[in-house]
Amino acid sequence: MVKEWTACIGLGSNLGPSLLLLRSAWRQMGQHPAIETVRLSSPYRSQPHDMETEHWFVNAAGLIRTTLTAEALLAHLHLIEEQHGRIRAPGLAAYRDRTLDLDLLLYGDLVAQGPILTVPHPRMLERRFVLAPLAEIASGLVHPLTGRTMGSLLGMLEKTNPYQEVEKTVWPLAQCEGRP
Repeated sequence: MVKEWTACIGLGSNLGPSLLLLRSAWRQMGQHPAIETVRLSSPYRSQPHDMETEHWFVNAAGLIRTTLTAEALLAHLHLIEEQHGRIRAPGLAAYRDRTLDLDLLLYGDLVAQGPILTVPHPRMLERRFVLAPLAEIASGLVHPLTGRTMGSLLGMLEKTNPYQEVEKTVWPLAQCEGRP
């Protein structure tokens, strides 16, 4: 029997029609036969973190169920990024403007660190733009390394680093009603 995993995906964009790009990527994830999209957070507008740019980000988090391995899921996320204009190449700065960024934040209770795959995402605990949407859709989900819920991790981050500006916004109406 094939094991089914619950995974959390971080979605981000700061170039182009970001809200539409994130919704398009979410729909594309759900078209894979081994992925069931369960819940998508509201979009959150946030100032760039760890990079110099004038373009603010739109971020969201998604909860999925999948029978893909973590490595296969990450490869599929990278393919979706590429299809939405994301360029990944050796020698390019890791933090730069992008049309789409899809991060594998959590994959069940898996803890792995390698050259291609690291889960839980190594910087998610430092980023309000990751924890706010994740806590919205999975507040009680437990981080496998800290043993704390997403809701409590967000609360701790807001107390220790209240300066990360994150603003909850809404999806365009047509997108919310399931229209193209």
